Amino acid sequence: MTRAKILAVVLLCASLASAIEKSNFTFSVAYGPHPVGFRVVQQYDYTRSYKRVDTEGNLITGERARPIQTLIWYPAQAAPDAKPMLFGRYLDLMPTEDAFTPLSAEQHALKLKALLQSNSIGKNYERERVQVTKVFEDAGPQPGPFPVVIYAPSLSASAFENSDLCEYLASHGFIVLSIPSLGMHSRGMTLDLEGIEAQVGDIEFLIGYLHTIPQADPTRIAVAGWSWGGMTNVFAALQDSRIQALVSLDGALRYQPARMKEGEAVGLIDPNKLTVPLLYISSQAYTLEELNQLNNALKIENSYNFLNKLKYNDTYLVQTSEMIHPGFSSLFIRFREDQYFTDYTAAEFSENYSWTARYVLEFLQAYANNDGRARQFLKNEPEKNSVPPHLFKMDVREALRPAANIPDFARDLAAQGFDKATEIYQRVRKNDPGFKLPERDVNSWGYDLLGADKVTKAVAIFQLNVAMYPESSNAYDSLAEAQEAAGDKSGAIANYHKSLSLNDQNQHAIARLKELEAGKAQ
Repeated sequence: MTRAKILAVVLLCASLASAIEKSNFTFSVAYGPHPVGFRVVQQYDYTRSYKRVDTEGNLITGERARPIQTLIWYPAQAAPDAKPMLFGRYLDLMPTEDAFTPLSAEQHALKLKALLQSNSIGKNYERERVQVTKVFEDAGPQPGPFPVVIYAPSLSASAFENSDLCEYLASHGFIVLSIPSLGMHSRGMTLDLEGIEAQVGDIEFLIGYLHTIPQADPTRIAVAGWSWGGMTNVFAALQDSRIQALVSLDGALRYQPARMKEGEAVGLIDPNKLTVPLLYISSQAYTLEELNQLNNALKIENSYNFLNKLKYNDTYLVQTSEMIHPGFSSLFIRFREDQYFTDYTAAEFSENYSWTARYVLEFLQAYANNDGRARQFLKNEPEKNSVPPHLFKMDVREALRPAANIPDFARDLAAQGFDKATEIYQRVRKNDPGFKLPERDVNSWGYDLLGADKVTKAVAIFQLNVAMYPESSNAYDSLAEAQEAAGDKSGAIANYHKSLSLNDQNQHAIARLKELEAGKAQ
């Protein structure tokens, strides 16, 4: 090619680039060292059904299992000649989010247009679809293992609502998976426990699916989400101990206290059992007038705050001074018009979003990669981390340990010795007066140990139960039974008598005392 032709090509490319209108969204934090690959997997969760009828009421005759359109961002191998994907590729996935039946080009275009309009992102479609992303579709993956982030979208949202965050994390060595936010049996997510369980089930599906990804490390799993997804991930973590870190971007657990209270009432969640570290980044503070409007609209009960009930996990609360709730989605920033940005410009929202992404990365580095430098970053005052003055306000709450649940308490006993069980409990009570393990569960724990012939440890656990529940006849009865098994007849007799003093109808204690004291007399 002659120099003249080369110059002509360069000038043509420059003119095309200048013709592309600049996006609302700009990302100001540094990407990591990894090229980012991206692929889409259309699959089904055959353990769950989805729609029974179509929008016209006709019975669906095709596949009725739950559709799982899985988006995967991952550290990729360098491919010098590869072209990065355009943002329009993400948008093109919308018509097939919950129905994988092939569409003609015309059907696809009509459905996409309707979806863009219903999601208020139609006006800037031509501008945003040609924006260049950081990903290379179907690029070869780098060998792992890499930690995994499952992204849970907001209410009824597409899986790519925060594609910029997902790309950023993948560039720093994380595999990120996301699927659309679907209701239990409809494209629209429902604002109830059924909707929560639907998304929790999707998170569980992805945890299972990541075992098919050779580069994924199934021992390092975090779940991030915005709004509704930033609440359902808490439910997921309380049901699946494989989840080791949580990121909630202005999560709905703050705005949906009724759902949280319902979850507690039916035993789906318990703040005393959440030991997973949590990063919660909230929108700007509300005035009293705005809070009153929110209370009227959402029926928020101010007296209930799940975040303030957490004691046994490391919690990082970041409050932003500029961000409004939708600003935690880069899709929103890309497509919304200036009037939606209140007192701040799209550029300022982009800057806030960029710092949010940086804190998400540092949190994941700290807890998925056990990075001490990153953990110190989180504990620093924001300005020490070069955050613009007054942009972030940080509240770091370190976990009380051990947590008030049996698995965590058992880990402390494994390290310090079961003979220290009551001593540890008394020490914990000084800093955490409300600490108490469920009596029935501790009793079962003791009998499990007794059944495994771990008699000395069983005695220690029953002694712990007596210390926690000194008015329980059953606790003393169980301790006496374990002491019998350990050959401590006098201790057993004393505690059977104590059990009877609390409940003179305890037939088991009466029968055991009759036999033990008869043997003692002989």
